[in-house]
Amino acid sequence: MEKLSTKGSRLVNRMRDVVFPPVCLFCKKAERDGACCCSRCLQSIHVYAHDCCLACGVELPESLAPGPCGHCLQHPPPQSQTHSLYQYNGPVRDAVLAWKLQGDDSAVRWLVQQAMPRLRESIDEHALLLPVPMPLSRMRKHGQHHAANMCRWLADDIGCAWDWRILRRIGEQPRQSALSGSARRKNLRKAFALAADYEQRCLDISPTPNAVWLVDDIVTTGSTLYFAAKTCLDLGITVKVLSLARTSYRG
Repeated sequence: MEKLSTKGSRLVNRMRDVVFPPVCLFCKKAERDGACCCSRCLQSIHVYAHDCCLACGVELPESLAPGPCGHCLQHPPPQSQTHSLYQYNGPVRDAVLAWKLQGDDSAVRWLVQQAMPRLRESIDEHALLLPVPMPLSRMRKHGQHHAANMCRWLADDIGCAWDWRILRRIGEQPRQSALSGSARRKNLRKAFALAADYEQRCLDISPTPNAVWLVDDIVTTGSTLYFAAKTCLDLGITVKVLSLARTSYRG
């Protein structure tokens, strides 16, 4: 009976794949071999350069990595490390837009899962993950906090602590995408603050964290993460930065 049951389940699975063939999470085309990402999309997904400035994450020639770069030598950022997983183009860009505009996180979750071996090397169970907060109006519009979702996925897999209420967004600022580099920095100078009860919250969820990791979905100029990280220095712990993707913005 067990053999018949196994054969029957295999037959059902084959019929299901014929009627409802698996599709690539990125291009949504049928993928007969059951892969979540087709070969064409896989070739278009680019891991962010490993040769970069460890402090700010900007790409560097191999001979100069891990930096610091010239800018960080003159103006060291508040964070000690900046890591980005993918380049923000092609299927990665499409996945992020589907996540933000349509609420479809399936492709983004797959990207995060593929990067978990690398992430486990950098983040351990004693870390504290803090999502970069977004304005309340945007949270209400989208119905979710994207960076907080990333923190939850990472924490569930790594076993570390996370909290979305320790770092707060103050006021409503214009969207960064509509501003130049200098305007982005001015826009965010007073955009972040620690919660009034941050000390107790930290004690409750992670009494002795070895590092605070600021998590965001996309890095463009780095202005948002700079001011968020600067605020987190008041926690008295080393601050590091992680983003899902980084753009090739220059300005």
